[in-house]
Amino acid sequence: MINGHMETTHDETNDEDLPLSRPQRRLLRRLYNGRTTPIIVDDRPFLTYKEAARHLLTLEGEARDLSYAQMKAFAAGEDAGKA
Repeated sequence: MINGHMETTHDETNDEDLPLSRPQRRLLRRLYNGRTTPIIVDDRPFLTYKEAARHLLTLEGEARDLSYAQMKAFAAGEDAGKA
């Protein structure tokens, strides 16, 4: 406790208070971990989690959901190509 207030870590906050949901952040981290080839979304290449998250945070509502789905689909296509 500091000055009568409990300290909370980032993980203890409600997902509603965060711009991206916890599952979205986890998937993005997994998709971009150690990536050597970019994921192309909205005609822009994204090589790191921070780049992708920053881009998604500039979008609102349906546009954000669509870009996130494109990232997810791109990675799924890569995984299918490895099998």
